Amino acid sequence: MGRSPCCDNRGLKRGPWSAEEDEALLNYINKNNGHGSWRSLPKLAGLLRCGKSCRLRWTNYLRPDIKRGPFTKDEEKLIIQLHGILGNRWAAIASQLPGRTTMRSRIYGTHT
Repeated sequence: MGRSPCCDNRGLKRGPWSAEEDEALLNYINKNNGHGSWRSLPKLAGLLRCGKSCRLRWTNYLRPDIKRGPFTKDEEKLIIQLHGILGNRWAAIASQLPGRTTMRSRIYGTHT
C-alpha cells in the first residue's frame, strides 16, 4: 500500500521560503547534528512545510558544502565531456561535480 502523501495536509505553507524558515531549518539541523527523518523534521523544527520541501531546501540551497557561482573551466570541460557520453542526464552529470546540485536550470538559464 505505501505511505500516504505528506503534502496533502491542509495548512502547509507552499511557495518561496522566508529567511526565518531557512534559519529555523538550519538551527534544527545544526542543533541535532543532522536532519534525521525528513518526514518528522518540519514538526520538530516548528515549520509549516512538508518533509520533502525541507529536504529539497537543504539539499539544493542551504547545505554548507554547496559550490555557488560560475563553473570553473575544468568543470565546464567535464560537463561537456559527460554530456557527450550521458546526453541530457543532468542529475548524473551533476553527481560527478562535487558540491554542485542539479545543473539543468543553470545551463538553460532558468536558475536564479
